[in-house]
Amino acid sequence: MSQQKVDQYKKEKANRKQIMKKQRVMGVVRTCAVTVVALALVGWIGFSVYDSYTSNQERPSVEINYDAVTNYMSGLSE
Repeated sequence: MSQQKVDQYKKEKANRKQIMKKQRVMGVVRTCAVTVVALALVGWIGFSVYDSYTSNQERPSVEINYDAVTNYMSGLSE
């Protein structure tokens, strides 16, 4: 082994705990990010399915009688 490789190995060995801790933290961050993206995707798909289902349903028709409002408004203008 060259001296450069030996020095690099000693440096990595001395900082192994910090390196392992950093790798664990990055793994947790990566897992959380993937989880958030997956939840957003599932929510979006669920909303899209619900929206398409409700748009295909028949909407009830309602008739409104505005006679009372018309009479009131004509009474105000007199």
